[in-house]
Amino acid sequence: MQTSKSKRSSWIWILVISLLLFILVSLYILSAKPKDYPDFVTESPSPTGVKALYTYLAGEFEDVSSWDHEPGLLPKDDKQLLIMVEPFLVLESHEQNAYQSFMESGNTILLFKQNPDDMFQLKTEQIFLPPTNETEGTVVMQEGSEYDADIQSPFRLVTGEGDETLLEDEQGTIAMKRSVGEGQLIVVTEPMLMMNDALLNADHLQLVLSLLNESEYEEIVFDEYIHKNPNVFTLWTVFPQWFYVLLIQGALLALLWLWARGKRFGPIKAPPREDTVRFSDERIVALASWYQRRKRYQESLLLQADYIKLLMQERWGIPYRKEWNEIGERLDRKWQSLTSEEVQIFVRELVQVLQKDKVKKAEFLVWTKKLDRLREEVENR
Repeated sequence: MQTSKSKRSSWIWILVISLLLFILVSLYILSAKPKDYPDFVTESPSPTGVKALYTYLAGEFEDVSSWDHEPGLLPKDDKQLLIMVEPFLVLESHEQNAYQSFMESGNTILLFKQNPDDMFQLKTEQIFLPPTNETEGTVVMQEGSEYDADIQSPFRLVTGEGDETLLEDEQGTIAMKRSVGEGQLIVVTEPMLMMNDALLNADHLQLVLSLLNESEYEEIVFDEYIHKNPNVFTLWTVFPQWFYVLLIQGALLALLWLWARGKRFGPIKAPPREDTVRFSDERIVALASWYQRRKRYQESLLLQADYIKLLMQERWGIPYRKEWNEIGERLDRKWQSLTSEEVQIFVRELVQVLQKDKVKKAEFLVWTKKLDRLREEVENR
């Protein structure tokens, strides 16, 4: 018993050490896996991020930061340039009102969005782009400066009274400026210009910097609140992956601890019930063995015949008090598997056997089979 316990304890320690090694390896693999970043976020070094421009501006200006809170909390007394790059969120009316109030207080919003239709009362129109990969062309600033740029957006801005066109091409207005209270709204329909992999292509950097210079500001803020997409948060993204690794390993360790404490899982592997339970017919079995050892075959046949008469009274309605030679006709009507002659012979020979003082074993076995056949006939009909 002590040996089995020590073996089980050894296996448990081996499993615990294996699980700990697995945790360490899993954490190393997860930490070495490249992180996935959303598009257009300032912390993303991937080709679709805007970390390159954010890092460049942080090196050129003193006050460059990111903002990830609700727009209602934006400070309104500072002269800020808020850069919004391709918002993921569909802004609610109260959020748009907060941004509107922010601009009316004397701040500027620089919005890069491919289709800003219905955002800040803006209107766009869709144009036809030729089916070619060569999208680089010449765009013109208001003051006449020309830039080479890769314009892929199929949308152009619809300008109204008081709107100032800042950037256009042959297809229409790409960027415009609108006064909002004491502040300004600058809109650009080509956010791809800001991406890390496109910023140094053609004249994109010079073009972006010229758009930044369209307003006066003392601080540059990148809006990250608009990149909080509620639809991407699921059960598996709420917590970091290492947390789920520890959770799974903790569950396995709990199972091992329960097993070490002797808790049972699954069905009980017990011996068959008949090996341990004393059945109610043991007395009958013992009595039959006693009759065999004592060779009391005659008394055994009398008991069998008497039991069958009780069954015939219960099942067939043949009176128990009548003798065997008195029930031949009624037995003939009930015993369908034998002919009338066979039934009469059976009754006559049975009476002769029951009247004997002693019966040999061979004769006892023959009549036991005959009586069993009659008993089965009575029980089955």
